[in-house]
Parts: sequence; C-alpha cells; structure tokens
Amino acid sequence: MKDFNDLADFSNDEIAVLLELAGRLDAHPEPVALRGKVLSLLFLSPSLRTLASFQAAMTRLGGGSFVISPEMSIHGLEARPGIVMDGAAAEHIREAIPVIASYGDAIGIRAFAERKNLEHDLAETEFSAMTDLIDTPYINMESAMGHPCQNLADWKTLDDFDIPANNGKFVLSWAYHPKALPLAVPSSTLFMAAKRGMDVTVLRPEGFQLPAPVMQKAIFAAEESGGSVRETNDRTEAMEGAHVIYAKSWSSTAHYGDKLGDQKLRENLIDWRVDDPWFDNARDDCRFMHCLPVRRGVVVSEPVLDGPRSIVIPEARNRMLAQMAVLHQMLGGAS
Repeated sequence: MKDFNDLADFSNDEIAVLLELAGRLDAHPEPVALRGKVLSLLFLSPSLRTLASFQAAMTRLGGGSFVISPEMSIHGLEARPGIVMDGAAAEHIREAIPVIASYGDAIGIRAFAERKNLEHDLAETEFSAMTDLIDTPYINMESAMGHPCQNLADWKTLDDFDIPANNGKFVLSWAYHPKALPLAVPSSTLFMAAKRGMDVTVLRPEGFQLPAPVMQKAIFAAEESGGSVRETNDRTEAMEGAHVIYAKSWSSTAHYGDKLGDQKLRENLIDWRVDDPWFDNARDDCRFMHCLPVRRGVVVSEPVLDGPRSIVIPEARNRMLAQMAVLHQMLGGAS
C-alpha cells in the first residue's frame, strides 16, 4: 500500500482484508512486525485520538514514531503559499514537509480545511499541495473533506456490532454545536456507509445540506454496493427503523466561510441534540455513534451517551486497530 488517502481508492474486498487484519492483530499481536520502522506524524490541526492511536499502533507493532506540530517548532511554521516571510515564522512547510517525511518510512498528515472557499476545499487543494512535496507513503489523518482513518474504524465498528450492510439503515445526523465545524467527517462518513451498502439518510436542518459533489459521490458508491442515499429534515421519518444514528456537527454550506451567517442560522437549532425521544421510531437495538470529541448536553444528552445504545468507546478503540492494519500493510508487515 503506497498511500491511505480515501476509502474510494479501495475496493470493498480490499477493505475487508484490512478489517480482517485489524481483528487478527487485536487477537494475535505481532509486536515485532514493524521493528525498525518509523512513522512521521505532522499535525497542522489539533488531535487527541488520532495522535494517541497512531503512536499506540506503531508501538504495538514494534515500530516508532515522532510528532511535529507548529507549536513544537522553535522557528514557527508558515503554510500560506506565495507569502513573503517577514513575520514570526522562519520555516515554510514547503521545506519542512519533505524534511519530516525523509526521517520516516511513512508520514501521516493532518490539516483541517481553511473553510473560506467551498470549491477550494472540495478540491483538497491544500492537502494535495502538501502530499505533492513527498515521495514516501502517506496517510491522510484528516483533510478538508476526508478522514479515512475514522471511516475504516467506523466500518469495523459496524461489523463488530453486527449492524447489517445491505438493508441496514444508517442515519447521519447534523447536531447542534456552538461553532462551525469542518465537513471532513460527515462527508467521508456518508461515503463510508454508502460504500458499505447501507441505506443512508442524511438528517439535517435547512442550510446544512452537504455539498452536491459529496452527495453524488456517495450516491454512486451506494449504487455499486446495493445501498441508497437520501436526505431530509424530518427527524421522525429519518429515524424510522434505524439501525444506527451517527451524530456530527458541521458548517452551514449555505454560509460557508461566513461565520456570522452560519452563527445566525444555527442559533435557533439548539434542539438538534440527540436525546432519548429521537429513538422512538428507531429499532430497539439502534446504536449511537460519534467520532469524538463530543460536547455532552450539547450534541447529545448524557443518558444517550452513557447508555447502552452508545458505542463511542469501542468505536474510538477501533481507530488504533484499523490504523495498525493500514500500517502493517503499508510498512511491510505480511498481510
């Protein structure tokens, strides 16, 4: 495996191999599989699970890792193209990234969207500019529109809890958050569930529709895998017979890059908090998922988050296992 950038780059059979490997490495550890291998980790955006899970994954496989972030650079890192560097930062990522990559056998890069221009972010302009600087294998640890590591872990979680693929009903729901958040997780989660062959409903208020290219990509994936994709703002209709609800907050696409417009639109949507009544029309065994971090009492009520429906903790642990499988294949472990 050269790169791990998007689940769209892999067939369902190839994903099944990765998931089988993740389960095998959990049951039968291989503590020297990546002995002598080094993973470079570049975080241009903050992280808890992604950072910890990649470091744990490399350690469990016998390899090593190191972390670089702008806050750790004594010189400061500049990311803007075409800038005259007469400010505080003394180093540009155009030099930093190739150097960091050269110290490892693979590199993971995490860089959120600028969220100024939707077309710019949909094209993954910034992330592609960074990966174009390197020739070592790379892992997308979250870009403007993608989070494949989270997606692979979520697919494994759905399998672990026997949530059906074909004929399984997956609700991706917008949830209230005081801030405008990136589109990466909802966009790529929608694609993951559609590629798995599920019947996916995007539940969102007006103004928070996912971009048309994102929806179309998921629709094509669903058609190939025997699933379906639709969207609605009707909560009762969306939750009818649902096997799982995946809650996530995201920016208004009607006011993308417009902080004040987004804030005005969301300020009347505080009731979009997942709570027990949401499950009245769902299956009795309907599960609650979230990529974390999650704001208690804002995105989801504590009774749901702490209750038997919630599988957010095993979902988070699967980040490490899924990434172990990716690293095992990428860095030379026998699959």
